[in-house]
Amino acid sequence: MKTINLDNLLELPYSVEEAVNRLRINIGFLGSEVRKIMVISSIPNEGKSFVAAQIWRQMANVGTPSVLLDMDLRKSVLKGTLGFKGESKGTSDYLAGSATLDDVLCHTQLENGDIILNTSNVMNPSFLLDSKRFQGMVDELASRYRYVFIDTPPLDFVSDGERIGSLCDGAILVVRSGMIPAKMVRDTAARLERCGCRILGVVLNRASAGTGGYYSKHYGKYYGKKYYGKYYGSKYYYYGSSSKKKKKEK
Repeated sequence: MKTINLDNLLELPYSVEEAVNRLRINIGFLGSEVRKIMVISSIPNEGKSFVAAQIWRQMANVGTPSVLLDMDLRKSVLKGTLGFKGESKGTSDYLAGSATLDDVLCHTQLENGDIILNTSNVMNPSFLLDSKRFQGMVDELASRYRYVFIDTPPLDFVSDGERIGSLCDGAILVVRSGMIPAKMVRDTAARLERCGCRILGVVLNRASAGTGGYYSKHYGKYYGKKYYGKYYGSKYYYYGSSSKKKKKEK
């Protein structure tokens, strides 16, 4: 296994960091049987890759051995999102049989955080996902790490997510506030249930955190538009889980 450096593991704004931390804690309450977790959205640009990377980062930072598996084989963005500029074989190379698991598994600057990036996109990866090699890969990673976080293609565009979900212990569904209708979210949830992948939680992304309260007063101004807008392209931000009380947008 080689070591790579990820240039974009940025320090998050306080509110975002705390929300991801709550999500990490909630995942820990799910029990020892939940190990393989996919992070998925209905359509592109809802923030699933960012959420997957941040949960993985926080788990690793608190000493929980975790691996981030890039399974967006058609149009991966994780390599660019995390700022990896080197050369490496990745997910599709392993699934095609041209690399071993240790060839594609990389250690990062996070002591407990390893990663498998998809460095070569595939036009039609269905035959790779249907192979026993893919199932063996997921099971082997689950035996090595406490958590396997899987960044998955949007479910409404391709069927890849359903195959991946059938091998996972559950899914975290990322929903971008104000971007898609409620019916599409319900349809996505129903498709996950049909493939046998239960929803562990829902992350509401880019919703207004509101105003008022101690944290809003003392941290909101400092970590507002200037920092979050620069790095993540949004003035407002909120990440939570389905177990938390929903916040109203203004």
